[in-house]
This record gives sequence, C-alpha cells and structure tokens, in this order.
Amino acid sequence: MLRNAIIRPAATANRALLTRSFSIAAPRMGEGDTGAPRSGGVAAGDSFTKREAAQEALYIREKELEKLAQLRKKINEQRAHLDELDDHIDKLTKDHSGSKN
Repeated sequence: MLRNAIIRPAATANRALLTRSFSIAAPRMGEGDTGAPRSGGVAAGDSFTKREAAQEALYIREKELEKLAQLRKKINEQRAHLDELDDHIDKLTKDHSGSKN
C-alpha cells in the first residue's frame, strides 16, 4: 500500500510534465516588427492603408515643419548675436581711430 501511494503521485507528476502545453509563453516580436507585410493588389489599395499612409505623411510633415521653425529661430538668434558683435567692433574701431587723432 505504501508503494502504491508513492508511485502514483510520481506517475501523475510525470504525466503532467509530459502533457504540459507551451501555449503559456507569450509571443514576442522583435523591435520594429509590425506584423505581416501587406501584399500588393487589392490589399494595398484599401481605405485603411490609404488613411494610414496619409496620417504618416501628415505626421512627418508636421515634424519637419517643427524642425524648420527651430532652425529659423536659431538662425535669427545667431543673426542678432552677429549684429551685436558688428556693433561692438564698430564701436571699438571708432574709439581707437578717434584717440589717435
């Protein structure tokens, strides 16, 4: 009786290990994976694909406009700084040229 009690749980545990499913592992995607690529033909011209492409183009355009605005701001700041330096140089040259006479 003792042998049966010991053997049965061991056999049950082995059977549980053998029948265990691997479906508990979550599917993992690599960085940048977005799923299956769309094939050409009918799937490439559906309204969802067109809307998605339009939204991507709009997003890219907005980001480029933001970058251009930042560049214009930096250029204006640099121009103002260069104007200040030109004024300072002019003032120094006037002071030095006036003191020699």
